Amino acid sequence: MSQNTMTFDGRAPLDGGNAEKEVNPLGPQNKQPLDPQRRFWIGTAAVAGGVVGVGVAVPLVGSFAPSSRARAAGAPVEVDIGAIPPGEMMTVEWRGKPVWIIHRTPEMLATLNKTNSEVADPDSNRPGFTPPYARNEWRSRKPEYFVAVGICTHLGCSPTPHLTPAAGPGLPADWKGGFFCPCHGSTFDLAGRVFKNKPAPDNLEVPPYQFLSDTRIIVGVDEDNKA
Repeated sequence: MSQNTMTFDGRAPLDGGNAEKEVNPLGPQNKQPLDPQRRFWIGTAAVAGGVVGVGVAVPLVGSFAPSSRARAAGAPVEVDIGAIPPGEMMTVEWRGKPVWIIHRTPEMLATLNKTNSEVADPDSNRPGFTPPYARNEWRSRKPEYFVAVGICTHLGCSPTPHLTPAAGPGLPADWKGGFFCPCHGSTFDLAGRVFKNKPAPDNLEVPPYQFLSDTRIIVGVDEDNKA
């Protein structure tokens, strides 16, 4: 599996030296200050990419279209998922929230049967976090693609993806892959289902989304949420 991780830290070396200066990602001719929300997302992508890249290559791709005002109002976001390699994920923004899109491998899907007895709500029966079309063993419209809001249902922290089976700080020795919230220790499997006896009361939220084609989805629109 590739170990390349896409990050951007918003800095570049000064001409002729090793010092650094801040670069406006909108271009050198743009004199407007960086949008605070965009600054936050650039920093988040850099930090999260560095952490997750140890276990699995996870390109974090932030979508900044439509405008920040439109996103804040809840405008749907179209995403090209065709370039996500199996076993990896990308992150986009919708309503100011990170939305994870994971291309799960057959091996990843096979772990879900193994965690059924370990998670608090295996069938996603608790209301408000799983739309009807995701109330299945994969919590998704298509088994291989998992779409979830990357915010812990406990106090709103953002969990860290640990997609590969490997023990680590805060993780059990038999970790099968999933997500770990370092703030208070909640863990979620590869379908975003919270493990038993953890602070998070619910599974990760599955946002409204639909497939436009085999390689494109739209986040923010489904049978009950029209554009």
